[in-house]
Amino acid sequence: MDIEIYKALSDESRQRIFNLLMQRELCVCEIEKILEMSQSNVSRHLNKLKNANMVVSKKDSQWAYYSISDTFINNNHYLYEHLCHSYTKNDILLQDRDKLHATKQANCD
Repeated sequence: MDIEIYKALSDESRQRIFNLLMQRELCVCEIEKILEMSQSNVSRHLNKLKNANMVVSKKDSQWAYYSISDTFINNNHYLYEHLCHSYTKNDILLQDRDKLHATKQANCD
């Protein structure tokens, strides 16, 4: 396993972002709103996750959408399953999921 994965997961904000992306693909603006973080901060954390090959992005016009990398899941199945399980026991991460589920998909205008 790549040490960059552990480095990426060592930050609470990145774990919160990863937790949300485990639910569905998200635009940067959706993550900003749910976590109440600035766009630059969210982008910086997403770049760390992307550099660790944990997430992938795609562009749609001026918007960037992020999702969990299938390659990451396939290559780190046990870690991914562990995160899925342990994230259901963390109150902050559960609150973030509740906020995500309570909001409609954002129109990032």
